[in-house]
Amino acid sequence: MSTENQDPEIILNVTTQDGAEHALVALEGWRAMEVIRDYGLPIKAECGGACACATCHVYVDTAWSDKLIPPTEEEEDMLDEAFEVKENSRLSCQILMRPEFSGLHLTLAPGSEPD
Repeated sequence: MSTENQDPEIILNVTTQDGAEHALVALEGWRAMEVIRDYGLPIKAECGGACACATCHVYVDTAWSDKLIPPTEEEEDMLDEAFEVKENSRLSCQILMRPEFSGLHLTLAPGSEPD
């Protein structure tokens, strides 16, 4: 008898800058930025997740804003360098995927697309 537990699939919903919607399967512990980048969506993510730039800027769907861990001061400082920052702006490298975030919806912000 197998006692293997199947981990629930974590889905990250992403809207690209051109309005196209994508449902991506994410791995627990991965940064949302890594998932977006690995699926080949248009995200610059220059620093690779070190919170040293703002090129992975996203907008978090308002239904999810209060469910995520709040941004650190370091993340807020980096967002000061991003284009078109809004109240729901986050750096996708600072959002670690977990099962309870399945269904999270992010929109890639202007200026986050590769050159």
